[in-house]
Amino acid sequence: MKVMKTISLSVMCALGACQMQPKQQELKSTEKFTEDWESLAKVNKSPDWFRDAKFGIYTHWGPISGAFVNMKPKQKLAGWHGMMMYGKNGIPNWKTGKLPNRKDGTVNDSPTTNYLHHVEQFGDPAEFGYKYLIENFKPTGFDPQKWAELFEKSGAKYAGPVAMHHDNFAMWDSKATRWNSVNYGGIDVSKELKSEVEKRGMKFIASFHHAFTWKYFAPAHEYGGVDPEDYDLYTDPHDFYNNEPTERFYKEWWAKLKEYIDNYQPDIIWFDWWLENMNEESRKKFLAYYYNKGEEWNKEVAVLFKEETFPEISAIRDYERGRPNQPKQDAWITDTSPGTWFYRSNAKFVSSDELVDILIDIVAKNGNMLLNVPPNPDGTIPVEMENLLVDMGEWLAVNGDAIYGTRPWTIFGEGPTRLPAGGHKIERKKIRYKENDIRFTKKSNSEFYALVMDTPKGDIKIKSLSTAIGLLNNKIEKVTLLGSNEELKWERTDEGLVIKRPKSFPTKFAHAFRILCEGYKETELGGEFEQTL
Repeated sequence: MKVMKTISLSVMCALGACQMQPKQQELKSTEKFTEDWESLAKVNKSPDWFRDAKFGIYTHWGPISGAFVNMKPKQKLAGWHGMMMYGKNGIPNWKTGKLPNRKDGTVNDSPTTNYLHHVEQFGDPAEFGYKYLIENFKPTGFDPQKWAELFEKSGAKYAGPVAMHHDNFAMWDSKATRWNSVNYGGIDVSKELKSEVEKRGMKFIASFHHAFTWKYFAPAHEYGGVDPEDYDLYTDPHDFYNNEPTERFYKEWWAKLKEYIDNYQPDIIWFDWWLENMNEESRKKFLAYYYNKGEEWNKEVAVLFKEETFPEISAIRDYERGRPNQPKQDAWITDTSPGTWFYRSNAKFVSSDELVDILIDIVAKNGNMLLNVPPNPDGTIPVEMENLLVDMGEWLAVNGDAIYGTRPWTIFGEGPTRLPAGGHKIERKKIRYKENDIRFTKKSNSEFYALVMDTPKGDIKIKSLSTAIGLLNNKIEKVTLLGSNEELKWERTDEGLVIKRPKSFPTKFAHAFRILCEGYKETELGGEFEQTL
């Protein structure tokens, strides 16, 4: 009887499994996107809300911020401190595995500035390694409400944290890694910031940089002093030449990412580089999972990437501190910072005027700006950064109609100041826009904007709107200056649209002129005209 009962249960379980199998298959088949490029190409990669938003913020902050304290006024340190701090005899190039050469051609095996600074501030990395910075992370000044209020005031439409940088440290309450901001810091940065950001109507973004962790901590293993119990932070031992992450690395990389998606449901996920060096299966797996989650959450999500990580038909391309020198048909984004990526005690920031001009040039070419905010080690935001964000917000409060919800006009602009080339890191070359540099955006075929990039000293002449050129074939009906009630005097001739200089300007930086045109018309087919023939 006992045997018969066991057999009966086995049969019933087998039948049950057979009955359950179609349901499981049915559930799987309802997923809209599968792990292949053909399926992933069908996604709406650039939702309208993203194309309308134009401006967002993310924050480079974590244990590494504490490495850059007590810097001398002109001292320079590399941003990748977790890598460069182990450079007692220099650090080989991460691509070639070779040390750089000095100007005289000899091998530069001198200590890195990061190594010298780390030893001076904390001690020998063999004893006071990167783990020491994590153990001393004290985010006592983090105020998610104040952060979100400032981000809202800046005019940003999405905001969020660098969820995990190259240092493998999770800025959330992670069960996938013990190296997180709750275990070391006592706060769930992502949860608290997400709540405050969404409360103010902004979308939530999170960025991930932990593909490069494989290369980032190779010098730590070369230097020595890494406890095998800490390989879950520093990755498994490997040298500078190794570009093949272990199976364990892939498993942990995905576990952290999946956990974040499931628990925090970000509207945007931004990826740093080196993910293109990981296998294709892992990248397809992520896209399919995240896009299907978006469907499950009933919201359109966006993925931002660098290099060749994804086919451009399946996600949105990012340019680090750069942008194209002409409009692109597909939406794109720039990630940039007003200073260094992470806190520096001797930090210098760009001007508000420069940030506004960069935003305008980006939007005119069909892009978004993702602006970095580098908080202090304790989580407070530097006063200089607060002032920049307030200035941005005040400008957008007046001129936002020329930015939000716009699309590129027939041409992106006119004037003498152009980028010599498009791509990454072109911001290294300082560009100063002048009053005869003009950028265009549009709301519709009968409403567009001309943004004059500096306060004009005399009348404004927009040559592209000449009656002789043919870029604008509609009749202009009205020209106004955003933020001003002044009745403008203007004339359109074969030399261009000439606007008499307003008596005053509502903002300190660029100025947006709203141009309303007669709508496009075609003669209808009618009988009256025919009767005269």
